[in-house]
Amino acid sequence: MSMEAITAMVQQTNDRTPKGLRDRFFMILIYDTGARVQEVLDIKLFDFQLGRTPKVTLCGKGRKTRVVPLMEKTVQHLQKYLSIFHPDAELAAESPLFYSITHGEKRPLSARMVNYILQKYSEAARRVCPEVPEKVHAHMYRHSRAMHLYQEGMDLTLISQWLGHSQLETT
Repeated sequence: MSMEAITAMVQQTNDRTPKGLRDRFFMILIYDTGARVQEVLDIKLFDFQLGRTPKVTLCGKGRKTRVVPLMEKTVQHLQKYLSIFHPDAELAAESPLFYSITHGEKRPLSARMVNYILQKYSEAARRVCPEVPEKVHAHMYRHSRAMHLYQEGMDLTLISQWLGHSQLETT
């Protein structure tokens, strides 16, 4: 997806509502990290380190972990998200970052729900940006981030490491 399409999707969220805030932050985080959808859904609060160099630890395929830096803007969205969805939790907590409440219980957000969310926003975004594809899925954010980094001059070896690929050919 182009940067315009990604921006159009993010702008369809209403971050003044809890769900809109969650959905906006999800799209920002999945793009910023270039993570697979399951890697983002598996993030626990303790996976964040918000010191001088903010980063998140992702657990990928084959239980391989990698640490990915976070942009300052992403950290700002994270803090806003945490203030609503985890107001009393510490970053050392084992709570899942993204969850939904079903029958009064917190449950980790599912990949199926993510697909529903992305489809909803893509339909709205397509009205203002025809570049938004018909079928948007979370992996498009990963591909888009990798392409944008490459187009901005990042070395392919670094992109491969960023994405958690064990072989450069995969990238």
